[in-house]
Amino acid sequence: MSGFVGVIVSDPWLQSQFTQVELRTLKSKFVSVRTQAGRVKVGDLPSTFAKLRAFADTFSEKDITAMLKESHSDMEEEVDFENFLRAYLNLQGRAVIKNGGKKLKNSVSFLKSSTTTVQHNINESEKASYVNHINTYLGEDPFLKKYLPLDSATNAVFELVKDGVLLCKLINVAVPGTIDERAINTKAVLNPWERNENHTLCLNSCKAIGCTVVNIGADDLVEARPHLVLGLISQIVKIQLLADLDLKKTPELVELVDDSKDVEELMGLAPEKVLLKWMNFHLKKAGYSKQVTNFSSDVKDGEAYAYLLNALAPEHSSPSTLNVKDPAARANLILEQAEKIECKSYVSAQDILEGSPNLNLAFVAKIFQQRNGLSADSKKSTFAEMMTDDVETSREERCFRLWINSLGIPTYVNHVFEDVRNGWVLLEVLDRVNPGSVNWKQANKPPIQMPFRKVENCNQVVMIGKELRFSLVNVAGNDIVQGNKKLILAFLWQLMRYTMLQLLENLRSHSSQSQGKEITDNDILTWANNKVKKSGRKSQMESFKDKSLSNGMFFLELLSAVEPRVVNWGVVAKGETDGDKKNNATYIISVARKLGCSIFLLPEDIIEVNQKMMLTLTASIMYWSLQREAPGGEPIDTLDASPSAPAEDESAQDGEVPNDDAPATNVDE
Repeated sequence: MSGFVGVIVSDPWLQSQFTQVELRTLKSKFVSVRTQAGRVKVGDLPSTFAKLRAFADTFSEKDITAMLKESHSDMEEEVDFENFLRAYLNLQGRAVIKNGGKKLKNSVSFLKSSTTTVQHNINESEKASYVNHINTYLGEDPFLKKYLPLDSATNAVFELVKDGVLLCKLINVAVPGTIDERAINTKAVLNPWERNENHTLCLNSCKAIGCTVVNIGADDLVEARPHLVLGLISQIVKIQLLADLDLKKTPELVELVDDSKDVEELMGLAPEKVLLKWMNFHLKKAGYSKQVTNFSSDVKDGEAYAYLLNALAPEHSSPSTLNVKDPAARANLILEQAEKIECKSYVSAQDILEGSPNLNLAFVAKIFQQRNGLSADSKKSTFAEMMTDDVETSREERCFRLWINSLGIPTYVNHVFEDVRNGWVLLEVLDRVNPGSVNWKQANKPPIQMPFRKVENCNQVVMIGKELRFSLVNVAGNDIVQGNKKLILAFLWQLMRYTMLQLLENLRSHSSQSQGKEITDNDILTWANNKVKKSGRKSQMESFKDKSLSNGMFFLELLSAVEPRVVNWGVVAKGETDGDKKNNATYIISVARKLGCSIFLLPEDIIEVNQKMMLTLTASIMYWSLQREAPGGEPIDTLDASPSAPAEDESAQDGEVPNDDAPATNVDE
């Protein structure tokens, strides 16, 4: 069975109005209502839709009730999922009209007309640039070399994407080691299940390196929709090119700032902002009087590039470039100079003249990789070392950052500790995982200049956390504003754990006996042990701290139990040596993602048996399994905790953060 579980709607037109991601999101809302009441009635819809942020500023619950009564005389009438979708589309259409024809900013889906085809134009220049990137970095790949080089003048790249191998390989070029290539299906001819598995692995791995894939599903990649494919490739390439714009990888970046306070600010900047700061640093030294604020209009005349190359590669540059009056001629001279330091590949002269933002960013990032022109300053390097987090904190920050960005909230998080301090991001996350919990009328939207406004946001965050029964003793909003890392990590862990358990509880709607009962960590533990035992395997885990988990065998047997064909036992090691443990851990992560689990752990988390990561990895597998089984799957109530499966410590049960080594992860919604 495929790792990608699609939501199928019997009406083809209705199905065409949503992507799979949108359908799964709305299905989750529908199931949640059905879980609480046993069935969904017309009268349940107003409160459900009113909580959606897309409609919060447009319609009140009373407004929605009035509109539904126009087409439904009986508010007790039962509603199936397809009618739920039609009601949503009808409401969305009215919202668009009420907003003057503008698409809703926070809409869950795109409203399409049954008589209108939405055309997505692709940028041929970007396509050519990314095809060249693929040819350069994957030309010698053992599997892909028979298909490369690709011709950018054709649609060959889209055809090659359809089996899922190309994008998986490209992810590993961007962030080496993300995907264990033993998990990629690489037969000459793949069946539909194998293709879907590759695409599911690709999308979950994209999330794990920081790509935004909220509106992309495996079916979009199977069909190789050009605008979505190029958008995904663009993100992957960008992550690769900007990877070195980080103080840990390039400590020389500290030269861009003056003191420790500035170092902290630098660490909180998005990579592209750091790139602009670097560019302006060299331009100022070279005597360029203007400030470059973007990779589009500010670089179209080529002057900034001429100054930059003169400063970084004077042996290949000439001041005469600035004397050229024709911008096109200047752009060609710039590319001739860039080619001498192997930096021409991403832009053409026309791309410079047109101010293509993605390609100009790639061009500057490539120059940074080849010639950053920075030197190590021992005094400033000390600042950077003081500001750098320890390994454990860095790993947790990475996990929460990737999880937050996977939720598809409007704000993209580049650095957790800096980006959450005004409270806005946390409010967006809370609204996503618990719709309707945020009072947006009392929220202050960035940019926020007054400190007390930030405190107001964070106070609401803490208040909602307490309503969700998080352990927040002696925690105030000001602690978040002040950037208390320990408290921020503790809050995010509880929020992630809450989300995970809510997703699992929502899937119990098929069992009337289980309604109203909360899932505990012990339920997850017992479910996993029973799954493995019923498959005929002997591995068991005593707790999520069981040191025997470090060899990976239990999780491989669990994955095989929920989907027998997903594990290739021929590549599995016994896990007796450190090397075997590392190989198994890497394989487990890729197999779980291939199955459909959205997880953000690292191999070290399995090897070290980090309690929270073991819990959330197991929960992710459980969520996928129950999602496939419902309706008619085994009720969780039948998996009562046994004496051989002790519960985790109480601090984990009530949401506090145990004193262990790593962050948690989350099951994708």
